[in-house]
Amino acid sequence: MAETPKTGGFSHEKVETNNFLMIVLILLVLLVGGMVEIVPLFFQKSTTEPVPGLKPYTALQVVGRDIYVREGCYNCHSQMIRPLRAETLRYGPYSLAGEFIYDRPFQWGSKRTGPDLARVGGRYSDEWHRIHLTNPRDLVPESNMPAYPWLAKSQADASTITAHMSGLRTLGAPYSEAEIAKAAADVKDKTELDAVIAYLQVLGIHRKQ
Repeated sequence: MAETPKTGGFSHEKVETNNFLMIVLILLVLLVGGMVEIVPLFFQKSTTEPVPGLKPYTALQVVGRDIYVREGCYNCHSQMIRPLRAETLRYGPYSLAGEFIYDRPFQWGSKRTGPDLARVGGRYSDEWHRIHLTNPRDLVPESNMPAYPWLAKSQADASTITAHMSGLRTLGAPYSEAEIAKAAADVKDKTELDAVIAYLQVLGIHRKQ
């Protein structure tokens, strides 16, 4: 009577019946695949170098960006224009990675209850933004955006901006010692509304073509 051949080594059956081994192999595949996709991006100039003219956020803009994140504006507004004709016609030139070199973290995304804000800088006046943020329906009657009247009544927090900008410099933002030293003074006596408007007014202004 012939013997049944023994199945040893690394068989499909062994993988499919061992949950731990299956998990390890799946994680290994994801790790290798992720490295193949991500690592080359660190060596592409288009993703590691800023677009011409790009500057890191000023102290007031950094505070405004933090308030923008705190209030959850990213839940309704993306900052990423895709290379599709319908999007570029409505919002402007499609987004490039080099525009977001100094963003920590970037505000990309796909959620658009409201319009994309990647090119909103300079599109409206400071006063327009002031009215719109205080009560959007004063300018756009059909708007479902929440009002933020407390921003005009709240002082911008200057107590942590020096440390914040020092941290951003560690991550690559080219701030000078002088810019960091006067950061708190630049934010002093400004409201949170002033800060958010300063942030919005710089979005996308470095790439208009």
